[in-house]
Amino acid sequence: MNAEVIAVGSELLLGQIVNSNAKYLSEQLSHLGINVYYHTVVGDNESRLSDVLSIAKERSNLLILTGGLGPTKDDLTKETVGKMLGKQLVHDKETEERICQFFEKRGREMTENNRKQALIIEGSHVFPNDHGLACGMAISSKELQILMLPGPPKELQPMFETYAIPYFQKQMKVKSFIQSRVLRFFDIGESQLVDKIDNLLETQTNPTIAPLASDGEVTLRLTVKGEKEEENTYLLDEVQNKILQKVGSFFVGIGDQTLMGMLVRLLQQTNTTITAAESLTGGLFSAGVTNEPGTSKIFPGGFITYGNDMKSLQLDISDELLQNDGAVSHACAKEMAKKSREKAKTDYGISFTGVAGPDSLEGHPVGTVYIGISSKSKTESYEIKLAGSRQNIRERSVKYGVHFLLQWIRKETEKVDE
Repeated sequence: MNAEVIAVGSELLLGQIVNSNAKYLSEQLSHLGINVYYHTVVGDNESRLSDVLSIAKERSNLLILTGGLGPTKDDLTKETVGKMLGKQLVHDKETEERICQFFEKRGREMTENNRKQALIIEGSHVFPNDHGLACGMAISSKELQILMLPGPPKELQPMFETYAIPYFQKQMKVKSFIQSRVLRFFDIGESQLVDKIDNLLETQTNPTIAPLASDGEVTLRLTVKGEKEEENTYLLDEVQNKILQKVGSFFVGIGDQTLMGMLVRLLQQTNTTITAAESLTGGLFSAGVTNEPGTSKIFPGGFITYGNDMKSLQLDISDELLQNDGAVSHACAKEMAKKSREKAKTDYGISFTGVAGPDSLEGHPVGTVYIGISSKSKTESYEIKLAGSRQNIRERSVKYGVHFLLQWIRKETEKVDE
């Protein structure tokens, strides 16, 4: 089955919103073993949408349309699809009842145009909308399958996972199923990682290996298709071991969690606490930690000591150290990490000091960063050299700090276990 994702909405073409649905659907369809060969975006115009459908049905046998199912006059998706198939629109009683109940519960009057969202193409299979008003639907015509889903991601994603995936599996009479595993790597570029596992990429069949780069991180998505979970797991383990033999030193973990999410989970699992003293990062680390759920038990708070006066006032960094070594130094990074840990009475302290730009500082070029880490047993610092914009340097500094901290805690945990 070859699919085409068609996003309907002039706001997408105007750049007012990002077409995140296309990315999401492509990922989900690949897990189902469905190829996605085309992404198309078209505005709220019946003639142009009709042209797009005419082209799409000649090259794809599964069309997934997103958006254009709302109550306004420019929501024309099902009307246009209905005309193409020569089918009428009819009211779906269950959807109409759900819409009526929605307005009754909120004490609001339901206008007539809201009833439009209960219209479906005759003969279609309806997908209920548990998070909105417009229902989704699927309809078959000869060798063509058409799916229509609401545009808002908060409605589309749960509808697809709850109703569309079981529909596909039933239609395709799936005997095998697909499992995926995400391996996360840090401090290695995508091209370097791909070069190191090139022979595995050239010979891949099942499982497949798909690299994906983000800022400072690279992920490998391993995908396997089989009839038994045990066999799938064995195949995933096998290819993972081969990959880690080549690039294991850059490996940080498994799953869709971010580096920060991994750190928070590890601190929770080890029942340990962390604080931070931040200069050039200005609170980015602390903000990242507190974005994760359940951090109050592992992060009591941090110190933002951007200027030297605050380093002295909040962390008791001596004037002698600042004058002799400077704020951008190994010595300052280590002292900031140690003093923050002692003052917050946490198990770990981390510090960030350096030059984010646009100008050099204390003779150090832009991108010079020192990261200090302190535990009850020792205190160390790391020097890294980064390039990019001011914000990029700050954000990558936090990622490197989290990466170093993950390695540090894992090593200390291993020693305790021994």
